[in-house]
Amino acid sequence: MNPVIGLDISKDESHGQAFLKRGKPYRGTFQFEHTQEGLTKLLQVIQDVEHAAGLRPTLLLEATGHYQSPVVQFLEEHHYLYIVINPLISNR
Repeated sequence: MNPVIGLDISKDESHGQAFLKRGKPYRGTFQFEHTQEGLTKLLQVIQDVEHAAGLRPTLLLEATGHYQSPVVQFLEEHHYLYIVINPLISNR
């Protein structure tokens, strides 16, 4: 399994957890605000995971309407693969 970072997107901030392998969390959970400073913190976490795993991580997040917009735009600008999941599906 490639490394993944799961993001729980909220209105003004989000929380995440990275996994290098299935069932193997990388460090603890982290949080970041949807500001330039917060998104820079997210980028640092992504780069740390990439360095530790030797592969670019995929980011997974639930669809949250417009709350995810700044995060998705940031990920696109930095050319990271992300997958937006319908919350009804992820609840199963």
